[in-house]
Amino acid sequence: MWLLEEYPPEIRELNHARFTPVTGVADARDAHTVTPFPIPHEFTDGFQCACWRRPECYLDPVIRQAGSTFAQLPPSVVKPAFARLRADLESGTWQRCHASLLAQQTMDHGYRLLIAGG
Repeated sequence: MWLLEEYPPEIRELNHARFTPVTGVADARDAHTVTPFPIPHEFTDGFQCACWRRPECYLDPVIRQAGSTFAQLPPSVVKPAFARLRADLESGTWQRCHASLLAQQTMDHGYRLLIAGG
């Protein structure tokens, strides 16, 4: 996701350290089906990638605090990262770099639905 690549890349390290790979979870749960869970652009849940097509949402500290990853990052990481995002939105840089996202209805950010049992 653009957010992890361009703004606070520390999120990637934090996520890798605390999340089990989906194959490990599927094995532990004896899941027989693992299917992608594409995120709609208007998704209202507050998890990290929910606002993938609405970058201005990430400027709202209330929205960021609803995401556990953002809440775990120190202000010394969060403040400059989102100051860069704000500047990129104001200058139009974000829109130019991510214009293709604005036409998409859903996005696969790696979330998976696991189905186990009979």
